[in-house]
Amino acid sequence: MKLAVIQNLPRLGLTTTTASLGSPFLSPRLSLSTRRLRNTSLTTGAAFPRRKKDGHERASLISAGTVIMAPAIEFDQFILATFFASLFALVLVFVLRRSSRDRKDDANSNRSKMNRGLVAVSSQKDPVSTEEDDSGIDVIIVGAGVAGAALAHTLGKASLLESAFFQIREGRRVHVIERDLSEQDRIVGELLQPGGYLKLIELGLEDCVKEIDAQRVLGYALFKDGKHTKLSYPLEEFDSDVSGRSFHNGRFVQRMRDKAATLSNVRLEQGTVTSLLEENGTVKGVQYKTKEGNELRLYAPLTVVCDGCFSNLRRSLCKPKVDVPSTFVGLVLENCELPFANHGHVVLADPSPILLYPISSSEVRCLVDVPGQKLPPIANGEMAKYLKTQVAPQIPPEVREAFIAAVEKGNIRTMPNRSMPADPVPTPGALLLGDSFNMRHPLTGGGMTVALADIVVLRDLLRPIHSLKDKEALSKYIESFYTLRKPVASTINTLAGALYKVFLASSDEARTEMREACFDYLSLGGVCSSGPVALLSGLNPRPLSLVLHFFAVAIYAVGRLMLPFPSIKSFWLGARVISSASGIIFPIIKAEGVRQMFFPRSIAALYRTPPLQ
Repeated sequence: MKLAVIQNLPRLGLTTTTASLGSPFLSPRLSLSTRRLRNTSLTTGAAFPRRKKDGHERASLISAGTVIMAPAIEFDQFILATFFASLFALVLVFVLRRSSRDRKDDANSNRSKMNRGLVAVSSQKDPVSTEEDDSGIDVIIVGAGVAGAALAHTLGKASLLESAFFQIREGRRVHVIERDLSEQDRIVGELLQPGGYLKLIELGLEDCVKEIDAQRVLGYALFKDGKHTKLSYPLEEFDSDVSGRSFHNGRFVQRMRDKAATLSNVRLEQGTVTSLLEENGTVKGVQYKTKEGNELRLYAPLTVVCDGCFSNLRRSLCKPKVDVPSTFVGLVLENCELPFANHGHVVLADPSPILLYPISSSEVRCLVDVPGQKLPPIANGEMAKYLKTQVAPQIPPEVREAFIAAVEKGNIRTMPNRSMPADPVPTPGALLLGDSFNMRHPLTGGGMTVALADIVVLRDLLRPIHSLKDKEALSKYIESFYTLRKPVASTINTLAGALYKVFLASSDEARTEMREACFDYLSLGGVCSSGPVALLSGLNPRPLSLVLHFFAVAIYAVGRLMLPFPSIKSFWLGARVISSASGIIFPIIKAEGVRQMFFPRSIAALYRTPPLQ
């Protein structure tokens, strides 16, 4: 076999043989190209041997460039086509996955909004009936309890005189949606502190405590281990009518609803709000179900959610951290006289406090605090047995028989005591109010005082805004509201949480000393009693005063331990008392917000007073 040297490709330095060209081990593409070229008569400088049919060899001149380049071109085209096909497939897969992920994210976002009580406003036609944005409503209020009814009357009240310009402005047009407009029956929200009554006067609602057999409350009486002390509200600087009030909650709320309904621009409707309507981060209104079962949508520039402690809408407007430290077991004692007339009574019982206060001229409310969330069952009689054997012996003798009679009567009710610091998520077009926004232990009866004080702040902030459709101004005022309310609300909240923990019976010796010292400190009289009672009543809601009195109790406890002679044990116990006191109050202050509570003027978004128009 003769070798044929490819002369035209000096850079390749390629040599081959006839046998190699016809080898079955060559690439199919190369072999096919070679077979096609064997029938081609081309003039070239390279000679390849070719066998004729008669078996004789004959040199055929074919182009070496053609033999080598043709398969290379086809191979390059194959690689290029494969590359573009793969690239197209990758792009297609990416687009499909992105589209699927976007749909999933949208679904998750919608599901999350639904879980938080939000529904996106669709631009398309919706089967749900709609009242248009130009319906003329300024404010939608969800809930008509103490906060909702008071706010409806306050915002809807006509002829507000702006003394700076002698300008009279009509009230806002308010639509209130309440789940049940019949008279409610609750075992809490029955004691209004003097500070709350002053706010009621400021809102023009003081007549709502009349004609409902409400009782004046002039202070508290504390009972512990057979001892007692009386604490009077510091009311010397106020009119004779100013005092606390206790009543049936349902009667009080119904009076406020009736008064709000007398205003022509306030409408009360029975219905259940299922969600807030949201568009681009702004709440536009509500979706609700009417009493007849129809689904409707209602729009307004401002939606105020005050649907109570069991709110299902708060998650869209705040970060709720609800704690349930205990449960109240409620009874009504009939035809009995409390040891101190016109006073609330607190019994420092074991394991936790018992409250007694009049709610009418012939009825006394008794609330037995049961720590934790596990209660003796009522149905099988275990609760009645617990009340008779464990609680009754600690009740003041004057009302013990009435207490046992109420237990035997069987009308025992329970209510979880919830605590939730205010942690709002500022949302244009909406805000929270009342127990849906902020809760504290009901031991001190401060809930209604906080709600009414919040309404006064909100009224003053909204007053200079001519149109609530001014979204930018409205958002700034709402943000200021969350700060302006803090000094009053945080003082009452912190006192309620701290006092409940101090009044709890404990096996810890330091806690026991703190409990004993608190009772004795309040029994000293003078500023030691008037100061804490002024805080409790809402007459002096100053956070710094609260902290000073709280640690004064702790120092008083340490001082007693040092008498008559200090010892290593007493020093150690005193240190534990201070540590225990710090462990009680500082977490509550932290949850309320140190800066907003003690340094509200350092917050830039705060409006000190409503700006003049």
